Amino acid sequence: MPNTQRRTFGVFLVTILVLTGVAIAVSNLSYCTRAANVPAGDPELAEPGWRLAQPVTFENLTIFPVVTTQDADTSGFATLDEALASGEALITEQGAEMRRARDGAIAPNYSSGPQVNQLALINRGKRPLILLAGEVVSGGKQDRIIGKDRIVPAGGAPLPLDVFCVEHGRWTPGAVQFSAALAMVNPGVRDKAAVAQNQSEVWAAVRGEGNGVGSSVQDLPINGRNYTQITQLPATPRGTTQTVTVEAAPAPVSRAAVAGAIAAAGTQDYQKIYQHSPVGASIDTFTDEIARRFNRETSGLKGEHVVGVVVAFSSEVAWSDVFASSQLFDAYWPKLLRSYAVEAVTRPQVRRAASMDDARAFLRPATGHIEEESEPGVYRWRKQAEGRLAEIDLDALSPKPFTLHWLRVLHGDGYAHPQIVE
Repeated sequence: MPNTQRRTFGVFLVTILVLTGVAIAVSNLSYCTRAANVPAGDPELAEPGWRLAQPVTFENLTIFPVVTTQDADTSGFATLDEALASGEALITEQGAEMRRARDGAIAPNYSSGPQVNQLALINRGKRPLILLAGEVVSGGKQDRIIGKDRIVPAGGAPLPLDVFCVEHGRWTPGAVQFSAALAMVNPGVRDKAAVAQNQSEVWAAVRGEGNGVGSSVQDLPINGRNYTQITQLPATPRGTTQTVTVEAAPAPVSRAAVAGAIAAAGTQDYQKIYQHSPVGASIDTFTDEIARRFNRETSGLKGEHVVGVVVAFSSEVAWSDVFASSQLFDAYWPKLLRSYAVEAVTRPQVRRAASMDDARAFLRPATGHIEEESEPGVYRWRKQAEGRLAEIDLDALSPKPFTLHWLRVLHGDGYAHPQIVE
C-alpha cells in the first residue's frame, strides 16, 4: 500500500476511534445523569428498592408515600371489587346452592344452614382473585369482612371463605348475593381481623371499645384543665419510650358514633355508613384534603411509582399497606384512604406529626415468631410478630413467587400507664 494511502487510512481509523469514544462517553454521561435523577432505595427498609417520599399531613393524620423504580406486572390478578362487579366472582351464604328459576331469577337453595364466620365463594373468572383482610362485602344475613389475605385461583368448586361479621345482632335475609361495598374497615377493626383473627374482638372494635390500633391516648384532668397525655410506645424493635403532655382537641367523631352509623346502615352499601351524617362530613373533609395533598406531592415523581403508604396518627406510626405494583395500589387507594380517615377522626386531634425517621424505622425488616399458611402453586400467607408489631406478607406463587401485598401494623391492647408530665 502506498504511503499516501496508508496515511489516509490511518487518519480515517483514528477518526472512527475518536468518534466511538465520544459516543461511549456521552452514553455513559447520559446514563449517570438518569441514575442521579432516580433516587436509590433505602437499604434499611424491609424491601430493596423502597424509598419514602415526603409525607402529607392533615389534622392528626400523616401519610408517607412508599415509592420504587420497580413496578411488577399484576394485570394477571383481579381484585375483589372488580370481580364482584363484573360477575366473575360470586359470594353467597354458606350452604346456599344457587339455581336459576324459569323467569331467569337467581335464588338460593340451602343444602345446609348459613354460618356467621364462613361464606361460599366461586371464582368464575380467568384470573386469580386477591382478597385482603378487612374488605367489606355487603348482603346476605349480615355484612361481613374478609378474614385473611389470600389468593383464590380461577375456576374450581365453591370455596369456604373465612369472614368476620361487622353487624352484631342482625341475622335477617338480605340480598341473595353479596356485593362489593367498595370499602375497607378502619385499622382499629381491620387489625382484629388480620392479626388477632378474633370475632369477639372485631365486634368490640366495631362498637368502639378499646383505643384502636396502637393507640395510647388517654384524657387526663391536670390542674383543672383537660389535657391529653400521649405515650410514645416502642413502635419498632429499636424504638424508645418517652412521655409528653400536650393540649388536644377532642375527636370530631367518637367511636360510638361510628358504631351507631354501622348499626343503622343495615344491609346498605357500607360506603353509605359515612354519608348524610356527621360521620360522613368529617370523613369527606379528611379524604378530600389528604387526596389533594397526596396527589400534589407525588405528581412530580420521575422514574418512580407509588406502591404503598405508611400511616401515622399524630406522632404514632401505626400502619402500612404496600403492594407489588402501582396498578394494585391505585385500585385499593380510595378505600384505604377512607379507612385511615375514619380512624383519624375517632382519635383526639393532636397535631404532633410523626417524622420521616419514625416512618423509616417502622419499615425496617421484621423479627419475631413466624406463622405460615399456603396453597401449593397458588399463594403463601406469612405472619411475623414480635410484641405489638405484626407483619403480614401475601405471596403469589404463580407464575413466579413475589409479594403481592405487605402489611405492617402496631396492634393490640394492654398499653403502658404513663406518668403525668406537666
